[in-house]
Amino acid sequence: MLDVQKGLDAVAETALSAGMTSPTHDAEGRPTQLLPVGQLMRISLYWLGIATVWSGILDIVNGRIQFAGLAPKGSEGIGALQIALVGTVIAILVQPTIGSISDYTSTRWGRRKPYIFIGATLDVLFLYGIATANGLFAIGAFVALLQFSSNFAQGPFQGYVPDLVPAKQVGTASGLLGLFSALGNLLGYGAAAIAVRQSGSDPNAFFYGTMAIGIIEFIAMLGVFVSVNEGTRVKSRGGRSWFSIAREAWGTDILRERSFLWLVSSRLFILTAASLYPVLSTFYLAQVFGLGARETGDTKILFLGVVATCLTIAVVPAARLSDRLGRKRIIYVSCGVGATGLALGAVAPILPVALLGAGMFALSAGAFLAVDWALMSDIVPKASTGRYMGISNVATASAGTVALALGGAGVMDTVNKWLGYGAGPRAALLFGVVCYIIGALLLRPVIEKRREDPLVAGPTTA
Repeated sequence: MLDVQKGLDAVAETALSAGMTSPTHDAEGRPTQLLPVGQLMRISLYWLGIATVWSGILDIVNGRIQFAGLAPKGSEGIGALQIALVGTVIAILVQPTIGSISDYTSTRWGRRKPYIFIGATLDVLFLYGIATANGLFAIGAFVALLQFSSNFAQGPFQGYVPDLVPAKQVGTASGLLGLFSALGNLLGYGAAAIAVRQSGSDPNAFFYGTMAIGIIEFIAMLGVFVSVNEGTRVKSRGGRSWFSIAREAWGTDILRERSFLWLVSSRLFILTAASLYPVLSTFYLAQVFGLGARETGDTKILFLGVVATCLTIAVVPAARLSDRLGRKRIIYVSCGVGATGLALGAVAPILPVALLGAGMFALSAGAFLAVDWALMSDIVPKASTGRYMGISNVATASAGTVALALGGAGVMDTVNKWLGYGAGPRAALLFGVVCYIIGALLLRPVIEKRREDPLVAGPTTA
């Protein structure tokens, strides 16, 4: 009996390595059986935790820089960049590597879950380090460690949509992913806004805000860990070492995936533009409109309400329209609306005009979050989703740092020194308009049809 079972296992492994289909999977390895909405939501749930952590921690750190004296006046952008820089390099290296390793991992919990659990657990520890650290160097060191642990989990997790969602539901899954990402951003910014508001009267406000976002992420991770069934399809290592598998993540064969490379380049510029409002919002309100810590926190909460409404309105319709009109068209519209929102913020003479710009920016961000992941899921090779989704993080992980480097330390600090304190954040938002335009242009060469479509199979997808 054992010999028969071994024989059956060998046949199954041979079939998978040869690319044979099963009754529930197509030739690309994507499932064909439709999933209930509840399952789609559970697959996307961890994005709420990831977005909460990174939107919250960056905004909390910026609040400490602006109001707790962590950087000299006029050098706030440089201070924020110093904290983020090393961690960004770590994120770029870790996520594709661990994502690629997870493609070949086989455990009783699945190939992705062990990495997700370990990474999220370490996140909470490193957030505690950030919360208790004083000084730019110590905070930057813990942010770098947080980038390692977070991307240790993110690389494998990003393979879930291509792994588990049938082609017909990719648009819906991407919309839910965008929705949970948007909700996570709102929770993170909300926690940061409250921390900034209370920091003037409560010395522990930033500590409480930092730990709150860690708890939210850990709960979201547990929801995924307990409820998602990953299945048993795993790539065979073919006798190769784990070092060889890790090195594979950076193989030059990726250069043949031209649509993927164009899309990653486009995402970098679009996400850089989309990062400017969030990462510079504290500086924008404090420097442009002269608000103190309490007033900045109160205003951020008001902005958050508008942003929450606009994000919620945009996500689901954008995902559905992308199934009918195409992903790229929705992204083009998103870029146009986002650029208009940033331009309004740059010239706003009063807060209500800035609020209108933030609302348009949020509509743009919601639409992009809903559609971008669907387009990425359509074009990546399905057998190596952890690797390719990890590589796509080059844009995601770099965007905030590029926004700080060019928009913050470059444009904002420089213009503040040349034209007066407060002019810099306005100029940084105008820089974002340029980024939206470049991102839209880089999107043009991307072939958006699904890889499993025979019309675009083979060299035309490269």
